[in-house]
Amino acid sequence: MDVVRIGILGSARISETALIGAARQVREVTVAAVAARELARAQAYALGHGIPRAYGSYGELLADPEIDAIYNPLPNSLHGPWTLQAITAGKHVLCEKPFAAHAAEAKLVADAAAASDLVIMEAMHYRYHPLTQRLREIVRSLGPVQHIQCWTSFAIGDPADIRYDYALGGGALMDGGCYALDCMRMLADGEPEVTAALADTLPDSPVDRALAARLDLPGGATGWFESAFTRDGGFRADVHVTCEYGTAWMQNFILAHQGRLEVTRGGTTVVDEQALGGDDTTYAWQLRAFAQAIKSGGQVETSAQNAVATMRLIDEAYRAAGLPTR
Repeated sequence: MDVVRIGILGSARISETALIGAARQVREVTVAAVAARELARAQAYALGHGIPRAYGSYGELLADPEIDAIYNPLPNSLHGPWTLQAITAGKHVLCEKPFAAHAAEAKLVADAAAASDLVIMEAMHYRYHPLTQRLREIVRSLGPVQHIQCWTSFAIGDPADIRYDYALGGGALMDGGCYALDCMRMLADGEPEVTAALADTLPDSPVDRALAARLDLPGGATGWFESAFTRDGGFRADVHVTCEYGTAWMQNFILAHQGRLEVTRGGTTVVDEQALGGDDTTYAWQLRAFAQAIKSGGQVETSAQNAVATMRLIDEAYRAAGLPTR
């Protein structure tokens, strides 16, 4: 396979950045088709983005033998069901985060992935950027982790946004907190446990517009994260790690191609690095890893099995905050 031909489920805005724009930087892939629930919408999207084929249903796209892989940026509640259908259709899948609505659904998908020879990948794109890899290497060099603190904040001004919709898998934990939990798992180099959580919900709704949680990490370390939606304000995605021999602080770890990494030892700054302006985006690094795994039959870091562990923590945090899982 010279080029991986990818089809998009739906016309979500994130596709423009996470796939279509990234594909311009990755010669191993091409965006070959898009499907929507209405043919006219799919055709308009295809015309606007230079995509060769458009379908009026997701099923038609999955049935196309000239499509190798599917990008699934549908609402959170549809990630699991349509990834399962794509696996049944024999397609590789790059699924937006969070991987599923809850851990049990994520395990169903992971089991189906394990029974296939397909690459099923959660779109935790930040993990594939060199600055994130640098962060992980430095944390390991600083001795045992003692504490990890993480913050995510997204400005969502429209109260009708689907990320405020419980039925569609909405909530600050699902949207931004999933990044925080995955990042803490990566840096702790083991599986944490949620020990307490507190949520601020929308009026008359179980949807969290903010949630904070405490975690116990391997080796006696601790963790804390806060994830929030704001009606105005700015975007934030920071992680701070305290280790035995120093600290590491990464600003904007989610969009690591715009990030900054600072490291101290004994109170002295020993590293102050930023991603270079000409570097590929996190999305391009992710897409390249996806294509390479498909072509080589290799593994990806953000596998379906990895996603199950993150979804388990999401479920634990909701229960600890007294909220239902999605």
